Amino acid sequence: METKNIAITDDAYNLLKKRKKENESFSDVIRRITKKENIMKFAGAWSYMPDSEIKKIKRNISKLRNH
Repeated sequence: METKNIAITDDAYNLLKKRKKENESFSDVIRRITKKENIMKFAGAWSYMPDSEIKKIKRNISKLRNH
């Protein structure tokens, strides 16, 4: 397999290192964290919650996005 050398800042390296699991290469980490998720796997995730709880969560998300 062909390899490439890239230069990253120390802070970026440290962030990547924190995400690295035992016996995982940095290439493996990059592949794992950049993999696109199928959003449909979350469908129905809140179906068990009462509407009042969902409204609270949505309000908190909105507050976080506006700050």
